[in-house]
Amino acid sequence: MQARVGDRLVIRGHRVGDAEKDARILEIRGADGGPPYLVRWSDDGHESLMFPGSDAFVEHFEPRSA
Repeated sequence: MQARVGDRLVIRGHRVGDAEKDARILEIRGADGGPPYLVRWSDDGHESLMFPGSDAFVEHFEPRSA
């Protein structure tokens, strides 16, 4: 898994009907865009260090030009 600052980390629900959780990636602490990631969770704004599992994926966003 590779990410960039500003990407969205999404964790799928574990059971049918469970909502996805998502967070904005604030820092990359691994090599070459790999985990761990410092993230801010969208539901409550909490920041945590995250080692994503197989139920997670990254949505990449292109940087905006000024």
